[in-house]
Amino acid sequence: MIAVVQRVSEARVDVGDRTVGRVGEGLLVLLGVRKGDDDEDARVLADRVAGFRIFEDEQGRMNRSAVDLGLGALVVSQFTLCADVRRGRRPGFDGAERPDGAVPRLRAFVRALEEKGVTVEEGEFGATMDVHLVNHGPATFVLDSALWRPKSADSG
Repeated sequence: MIAVVQRVSEARVDVGDRTVGRVGEGLLVLLGVRKGDDDEDARVLADRVAGFRIFEDEQGRMNRSAVDLGLGALVVSQFTLCADVRRGRRPGFDGAERPDGAVPRLRAFVRALEEKGVTVEEGEFGATMDVHLVNHGPATFVLDSALWRPKSADSG
């Protein structure tokens, strides 16, 4: 599971003429679910996102998390993060999880964030969305659950 995490002053997601999710100061999380991701990937990644210290403390250092500050997150499913771009000029999406597998992982990620104390708003799965944001800093990070998952004995 992969997440692009942005520290925002505000963000919202529109589908057509309606706003489906919004957050003030907090996080915008673009979330990609790969084939083979499971609830443990969701839990591990949510734990990292919730505790990710990218907000400034009194000395101006990135030393506070969304949980520390009681901030929320806007989570937007984005399968294009799982694109294979190694060959050619058109991305391939064979590595992205199909909707019947991605939706439960997205739900698990959101639940895990909420269990950590983060208020979550969401985009609309499968819809064409317009994502509006003010990236504060700018501060943008890519987090991958594979970095914190132990490798299995059969993974080589």
